[in-house]
Amino acid sequence: VQSIFNKVEKSKKREWGNPKKVEIDEFAERKEHKNFVTVVSNIDNGKPLEIIEGREGDKLIEVLSEKELEAREGVEEVSVDMWAGFVKVIEATFPNAKIVYDRFHVMQQVNRELNKLRKLMKVTKKGIKFLLLSNGEKLQKEEREKLNKILVEHPCLKIAYEIKEELREIYEKKQTFKGGKRELEKWLRTASLLYQQSAQMIKSHLEGICNYFTNRTTNATAEGINTKIKLIM
Repeated sequence: VQSIFNKVEKSKKREWGNPKKVEIDEFAERKEHKNFVTVVSNIDNGKPLEIIEGREGDKLIEVLSEKELEAREGVEEVSVDMWAGFVKVIEATFPNAKIVYDRFHVMQQVNRELNKLRKLMKVTKKGIKFLLLSNGEKLQKEEREKLNKILVEHPCLKIAYEIKEELREIYEKKQTFKGGKRELEKWLRTASLLYQQSAQMIKSHLEGICNYFTNRTTNATAEGINTKIKLIM
């Protein structure tokens, strides 16, 4: 594993090119460990730019600042999750970039809260977690029928599920920044009743979340790269 990082260190001498969209993502080296690896990738070509041990903001700034200023100034969007440390890093190293909060991390947070609601409501039928958290449009006919039957028996859970699906539909629709913001603000008025933590998180990061609607930029490339790195490690 160390040899991988050594090779990446040598890549600091290599030019980045001129990426317009960059993503920054981190993962734990081992499950349940606190040793993180941060991956910086070029969204346009799907290739990693930097692989950095740790995720400390000062270290990320130090490594990224070694890259050509012209290349960093040319980055228009940086896609990240909602870890607060990334804001400082982006402002220090990509001065002209908009922050785009990754839609899948937003949905992940909402799904976590939906699953907590399910547990509080003591809905424990086999397979219900998968059905609740899945994309409703991708469920098979039999799965939808099974889910609907359970939701009819639990009206409050049905409302929570419908609110989650409304958020997914907002993301799926082609939106402008203003249109997406308007839809999300409307969604928040209802969602705040059941999704208090998620609603607060979205309110606090609303502009960066709505930046997604401009170019529909996500961290999907980083997830694929992270998977390959994990397999190597």
